[in-house]
Amino acid sequence: MAHDFPPFGDPNGGSAHGPSRTAVLAAVEARLLTTFGEPSGRAAVTFLGTDRIEVLRFGPDAEGLVRYATLGMSAAPMADPTAAVADQVRGPRAELVLTIRGGRDAVLRPLATFAATPQVEGLVVAPGGSLDLGTPLWDGAPFTSVLAAEPGGLVEDLELDAPADPVRFLPLLPMTPNEAGWKRVHGAEALQERWLRHGTDLRDPERRGVRLD
Repeated sequence: MAHDFPPFGDPNGGSAHGPSRTAVLAAVEARLLTTFGEPSGRAAVTFLGTDRIEVLRFGPDAEGLVRYATLGMSAAPMADPTAAVADQVRGPRAELVLTIRGGRDAVLRPLATFAATPQVEGLVVAPGGSLDLGTPLWDGAPFTSVLAAEPGGLVEDLELDAPADPVRFLPLLPMTPNEAGWKRVHGAEALQERWLRHGTDLRDPERRGVRLD
């Protein structure tokens, strides 16, 4: 799987203090349920050498929107790539949220794959970065990658007991291969401005790529 996030530092070491995995994930699930209501489905995926990642499905809502949210990525902080030793308490924590009109349940496994990326590939997933699956996000999808957008608009950050960093819920915006290539050259902000200028519905599972000329 391709990516353009910075790599982790050393995964060993760090403080043993801080909120437990169970406590963090219970709080994350409670925040998701408070925001979206009871899930209409859920699935769990475990990759070799990683902790379990769940994906919760919410909706469709009155607008026909289905939201998929990961649960498990935030159990441990992502390491500062400049640190000589990874801190086991401090550091960014995140979960991923994808919104699709009408839903596409085949995206569950790709989302779990993205959420496991910090464990598997040693990455810090942050706003402005992208993750490329290398294959369509679901059968027939025109998208093979996603852009991680700024958090806070859809699900509020979840504060954890100090000294742990808050959990941020990053919206994922599907990109066509051409959009992903253009973003690598011009940056995430430029691509988002282009989407906005053309009134692109990023929740449309069948949308065409935005004009890039």
